[in-house]
Amino acid sequence: MDYMQRAIELAQKGQYTTKPNPNVGCVIVQNNKIVGEGYHPQAGQPHAEVFALRQAGEQAKGATAYVTLEPCAHFGRTPPCAKALVDAQVAKVIIANLDPNPLVAGKGIQILEQAGIQVEHGLYQEEAKQLNLGFLKTMATGMPYVRLKMAASLDGRTAMASGESKWITGVTARQDVQHWRAISGAIITGINTVLADDCLLNVRAFDHVVQPKRVVLDRQGRLPLSAQILQQPQNTIVMTPFRQDLADLGVVQIAVQPLSNLLKTLAKEHNIHDVLVEAGATLSTQFLQHQLVDELIHYVAPTFLGQSARAMFQGEFIHMAQQTRFNVKDITQVGEDLRLRLIPLYE
Repeated sequence: MDYMQRAIELAQKGQYTTKPNPNVGCVIVQNNKIVGEGYHPQAGQPHAEVFALRQAGEQAKGATAYVTLEPCAHFGRTPPCAKALVDAQVAKVIIANLDPNPLVAGKGIQILEQAGIQVEHGLYQEEAKQLNLGFLKTMATGMPYVRLKMAASLDGRTAMASGESKWITGVTARQDVQHWRAISGAIITGINTVLADDCLLNVRAFDHVVQPKRVVLDRQGRLPLSAQILQQPQNTIVMTPFRQDLADLGVVQIAVQPLSNLLKTLAKEHNIHDVLVEAGATLSTQFLQHQLVDELIHYVAPTFLGQSARAMFQGEFIHMAQQTRFNVKDITQVGEDLRLRLIPLYE
């Protein structure tokens, strides 16, 4: 059995519930047999290593631990996992990803090695990285990982000229979007989308989900108090000129600022590591042109809407050299539609 692969599978079990903590899995092996395994289920609960060590008991002594992320080295809401591994007297720890969190950043490995425990890292590094793209980026750069979700026809249209847009993609594709919402700490949209669709932008497909914050960009203060997105005011953030009526509802307000500053604010002040942008063509284009998108999740419906329909991208290019190109991460058929995961190639 591939033990690190099993640890990655375990970590995935917490993908909708661990925010803002990273997804981590741990497997403890003694004599080529798994004697303990665990994953981090929720912030404030024990980490993966603790659950695995509890299950292993005395069999952890002299065993090898496979962990998807460097064991923590600091006292937070739980004690440091590196020390727990030392106390259990494991012989070896194999780590997939190092933790760029300044509170850890090599200190976990240092604790283990100082106790005489053999440490290796880098096994399944890229696969384990996919578990925590937002956490790893935020800890390293102070900026969250931004996914931009778009849906369009084969001819690149998102709505009819009248604004009618329900529905371009099928039921399965719309259900698939729930996954990207569920792994996000925040969903960003524009005021025009809220006014047009009166959207909720919450996760409805999974139980026991840490609901993402809904962030509305409303530079002119047009958000009506009747909007559905305000049904859960404590879970809504509005970038707007200060409004007392929103404050009375308990809505968090952020001063109008550039998109890059907004992302930094979400990361630093609200502990948000993964952002999903679900917006119209204007705001989506701004995120792309300001090179703030880490990954484009694009649903393509097998249909034509015609030249008078609204375009998905509003960039105005004159020369071929100005085009925005992407690397294809994967292409998946989702029901009757295609889902493209694309990585922008910025100069």
